[in-house]
Amino acid sequence: MIESLSASTEEVLSKKRGRKTVNLNYFDVAEETAVRSFLLAKTSEEKNKIYNECLKEPLDKMISSIIRRYKLYRKDMDFNEIHCDTHSFLMTKVDKFKPSKEKKAYSYFGTICKNYLMGQIIKDQKETNRKVSYEDMSQSIEERPDMMYRIDDEEMDTNAIIIKYLNELRYFIENENLSDNEVKLGYALIDLFDNYESIFSSADNNKFNKNVILLSLREMTNLSTKEIRGSIKKFKKLYILIQSKMKIN
Repeated sequence: MIESLSASTEEVLSKKRGRKTVNLNYFDVAEETAVRSFLLAKTSEEKNKIYNECLKEPLDKMISSIIRRYKLYRKDMDFNEIHCDTHSFLMTKVDKFKPSKEKKAYSYFGTICKNYLMGQIIKDQKETNRKVSYEDMSQSIEERPDMMYRIDDEEMDTNAIIIKYLNELRYFIENENLSDNEVKLGYALIDLFDNYESIFSSADNNKFNKNVILLSLREMTNLSTKEIRGSIKKFKKLYILIQSKMKIN
């Protein structure tokens, strides 16, 4: 049993208990204060009390919202399993939050959860791809050398296009008259294409992959979805132009 809690912890808990439930913001000033008190708590008993009374419920809501909003579902795991796994991982990172940097705990926790889920999804996809063998393919396709040739050739063309695009993209960013948002997005695209083999790994649902990519761009640039769509037009035109020239050659 806890003999006595610190004055700041008691203040946080009393505010939490007395707060009206009509507040629609599930992670507000009281929760931000609770996080700081959690970090300053001296004993595990004190931390557990703050967590159970002030943080568990809002963190549960935040994780549920992230999974559903960005469709960050994992194969062979139901919603509760994904939720529990993410919540457990988040709690291993809480102590790394630095209030001195004047950042919101909510933003930090949300970023941790989204990055973890995306990383696990990409890891799952890689594992699935490794397990796929030629034995799983149709025998008729396996015996067609013309089909095998097209697959190899297509992969080579994709690599060539990506390399060409990266070179042109760097030059384009440095020499074109671009807005600040376009510059941010351009460098984020360079990072994505540098790692395209893992980010663009095949999945059952193409739209799902787009959600993951869009979320990555938002995290890397701090731009809204609308700003990204407005800024990406020039880079799309550049990509199409490069692709067309390579096909002609």
